Amino acid sequence: MTKKTFFEKIKYLANIITVIRIIAALVIIQTEVLSPRFYALFLFCGITDILDGRIARKTHSESKAGAMLDSIADMVFAAVCFVKIFPVIDLPLFIWIWIVGIAAIRGINLIFGYIRHHKLVMLHTKANKLTGLLLFLFPLFVGFLNHAAFFICVIATFAAIQEGYFIRMGKTE
Repeated sequence: MTKKTFFEKIKYLANIITVIRIIAALVIIQTEVLSPRFYALFLFCGITDILDGRIARKTHSESKAGAMLDSIADMVFAAVCFVKIFPVIDLPLFIWIWIVGIAAIRGINLIFGYIRHHKLVMLHTKANKLTGLLLFLFPLFVGFLNHAAFFICVIATFAAIQEGYFIRMGKTE
């Protein structure tokens, strides 16, 4: 019988961290927006988002289920932040319309990916990762909201279109 390494013993740690991120994101709903507690939970979610993937790779515990759980956690966190942050910021109408357009493209990508590949397809492309990073940093740029929102929308539009292209071309891994 071989001795298990530390990393073999904690192979589910990445998924546990991801579930904790989902719980922390849900706690944000009950937290006053842009308060110290909000920012602490917000930063915790961001840090755990980085950690879970690194831990999964380090422990060789990457899986399709783990990647899907990570995508679900990202969507929960993004939805909670959207519900909490956007009502208290003042963005021009065209930015709101643009955000709805990006969401529509992403929704179409999910539907098309499911129809074509018989599974939910959420790709971790570099553009999607950059979009996630920029969305994560967005609340920290309260003084530059309009400029930051415009820049993020440009990157998010590219990421959504790129993801749709990859799905249509069968590049789902």
